[in-house]
Amino acid sequence: MNEGGALYQLTLSRIREAVREPGVLFWVFGFPILLSVGLGLAFRGRGPEPVTVGLLEGPGAAQIEQALDKAHIKVERLDEAHARLRLRAGKIALVVMPGATADAPLTYRYDPTPAEARLARVAVDEAIQRAAGRQDPRAVRDAPVTEPGSRYIDFLVPGLIGMNLMSGSMWGIGWVIVNMRVRKLLKRLLATPMRRRDLLLAQAIARTGSVPLEVGAIVIFARLAFDVRVTGSWAGLAVVSVAGALAFAGLAILVASRAQNTETVSGLMNLVMMPMFVVSGVFFSATHFPDVLQPALSLLPLTALNDALRAIMIDGAGLAAVARPLAILTAWGVGSFGVGVRIFRWG
Repeated sequence: MNEGGALYQLTLSRIREAVREPGVLFWVFGFPILLSVGLGLAFRGRGPEPVTVGLLEGPGAAQIEQALDKAHIKVERLDEAHARLRLRAGKIALVVMPGATADAPLTYRYDPTPAEARLARVAVDEAIQRAAGRQDPRAVRDAPVTEPGSRYIDFLVPGLIGMNLMSGSMWGIGWVIVNMRVRKLLKRLLATPMRRRDLLLAQAIARTGSVPLEVGAIVIFARLAFDVRVTGSWAGLAVVSVAGALAFAGLAILVASRAQNTETVSGLMNLVMMPMFVVSGVFFSATHFPDVLQPALSLLPLTALNDALRAIMIDGAGLAAVARPLAILTAWGVGSFGVGVRIFRWG
């Protein structure tokens, strides 16, 4: 059999094997949809959660509570010990401490690190100052944004697609290769004229076969359930998705190239994936991290994939606009595949 025929048969064999595994089908299609449902319901378009603050007993506490109630701020009257405990546990965002007299300055006790605590401080102070007679020098009005493209769910869905493409490639290729090594199947293949490059390339090619269904299932579900739309071209979305899947296929081959058992490869894959779950903008923007880290974070494959997906789905960008993320994904895929093929061991 010629080289092209061998590659075709290896690819076809891997596709058939994947289709016959119900667990793979669930993790590729079912899990991301369930995750979309859970997070979509948690962050659906609804009114803001009420601010909850603690209020210590003291002069003027009743007037403070009345002012906060009018501003729709939930108040819990607490003693010192319970206030510390609830603040430490995150049950309340801030503690208001009246002064020794009704005219004495108030004290706001809170941790300024979380954004919720800083917002609570502003809301509480605004309510108290208004109750004391403060007038705004200029009238303002709010215009909440609720149209598709600006909601959290619109930000989340591309991140879920990127996360699923990464997980599907890593587990669908890395774990499979090592499992073949454990079952001594690779040693049997070593006795054939097959080249390692063909074996590993077939794994990567077979992985691309599930990408349209995998991405399409999430996108269609998100549109039907949450009205999440793709403002850019579907062709651009397909190119970015395939590039992302192949980039992580290369990483999976590299990780699995020498692992001797499934426990080892599972640990190595988690070592690769878990940091990117946190820093690559799946659930929140990577810009939350310090500026000094941004150049390094932008070079991570999942960051590049998520940035490209969001540019196409939310901003309507074309392929030219995502050339840099595509170049990063290509570099990771080609580089990882090349090193993985070179150091691959059959047994």
